[in-house]
Amino acid sequence: MAKRGGFPGGMMPGNMNNLMKQAQKMQRQMEENQKALEEKEFTAAAGGGAVEVTVSGKKEVLKVRLAEEVVDPDDIEMLEDLIVAATNEALRKMEEESAAAMSKLTGGLGGLGGGFPF
Repeated sequence: MAKRGGFPGGMMPGNMNNLMKQAQKMQRQMEENQKALEEKEFTAAAGGGAVEVTVSGKKEVLKVRLAEEVVDPDDIEMLEDLIVAATNEALRKMEEESAAAMSKLTGGLGGLGGGFPF
C-alpha cells in the first residue's frame, strides 16, 4: 500500500522553511506596527470645530475640547450629539490607519488568514 501525504524523510522542504520565516517576520512587523499605532493620537471635530475629541490607538478617549459657545444648558442634546460624532470620527480615523498599515504589511491578503481555508 502506498504512503499518502507527508514529506519524504519527514523533513520540511526548503520552501516551507522559508514560509515559516516569512510568517515569523510578518508577525514581528505586525507587533511593531500595533505598538506604534497605540502610541498615536487621532483627533476629529464636529460642529465646525465646536467639539474636538482626541483618541489613542488603544481606542481610549484622551481629550474632549468644547468651544464655549456650544455649551448651552437649553440644548444639551446637541452637545451630546456633537461629542458622539467627533468621537466616532476620531475612532474611524484610527481604524482606517490601522487597516491601511495591516494591508500594507500583508500585501492586501485581506487579513491574517489570507483567504486560506485553514
